[in-house]
Amino acid sequence: MRRFAALLLLAPLQAWAGAQQYEPLADAVRQRLSTQVSDRAPPTMHFKSSSDGQRWLAEMDARLEGRVPDRKQRLELLRTVHYEAVRARLDPQLVLGVIEVESGFRKYAVSKSGARGFMQVMPFWTDLIGASRQNLFHMRTNIAYGCTILRHYLDVEKGDYFRALGRYNGSLGKGEYPNLVLSAWKGRWKYDGPTA
Repeated sequence: MRRFAALLLLAPLQAWAGAQQYEPLADAVRQRLSTQVSDRAPPTMHFKSSSDGQRWLAEMDARLEGRVPDRKQRLELLRTVHYEAVRARLDPQLVLGVIEVESGFRKYAVSKSGARGFMQVMPFWTDLIGASRQNLFHMRTNIAYGCTILRHYLDVEKGDYFRALGRYNGSLGKGEYPNLVLSAWKGRWKYDGPTA
């Protein structure tokens, strides 16, 4: 497992994403998901104190430096991840783990199945819950979709991260992808301070 994870980190040219599966959604679910991805409020981080926010940002910035060399882009990515994750009731470190495994933090990653961007979102989602004109390579759009979809799958799977991650990746029933994300989340992105 460690050898595979090391290879994944050394070969970030191919996106890991499987083929997220289209599943018909009830109108109420589609409307709820659509509302979540259409919010255009400026992304702001919410912590109990500004010092908690600065500590989280500094810690994650240092961890991400080797993957995203430009500091301004790193901080924008981290602020966006934090905002969208908290808004979707997800741990921001889980989202960082998903992005690491899915795209290796590459904004323009495209998988063999056509999934796009940081969180490797399949284009059918823009028609299903958004607007077909939305650009999945736009950082905020991609992360908003990814967090909304992951939250939906966690709800469907009643909080079972392993199964929800399998659905997210289109590999439900196979352990490799969920184990990689869970390992990244609890390993490289673990943070013991307050995240919201």
